[in-house]
Amino acid sequence: MNTWIAIAATAFGCYAVKFLGLSIPAGILERPLVKRLAALVPIALLAALTALQTFGTGRTLVLDARAAGLAAAAVALLLRAPFLAVVAAAVMVTGAVRALTG
Repeated sequence: MNTWIAIAATAFGCYAVKFLGLSIPAGILERPLVKRLAALVPIALLAALTALQTFGTGRTLVLDARAAGLAAAAVALLLRAPFLAVVAAAVMVTGAVRALTG
């Protein structure tokens, strides 16, 4: 029964957040600060998720093949490679490091 209470509470919370977002007056959304924050928040969230998935395992920080793949992707981005090439570089380097460290 506790699971269903958690599901219902989560569903209500999601609906409430969506409703609050839709009920904000348009004048507030047109302010320059709000526009700037709205543009920067997704970038910050994506960076945080990438860092967590790359360097985190459970409750510990690790430096393994994923970090090498991220570094390869960063180099490919600096070289202005297409997106698929960036992903391919990260995959190949991560796989190679994992194969070598075994």
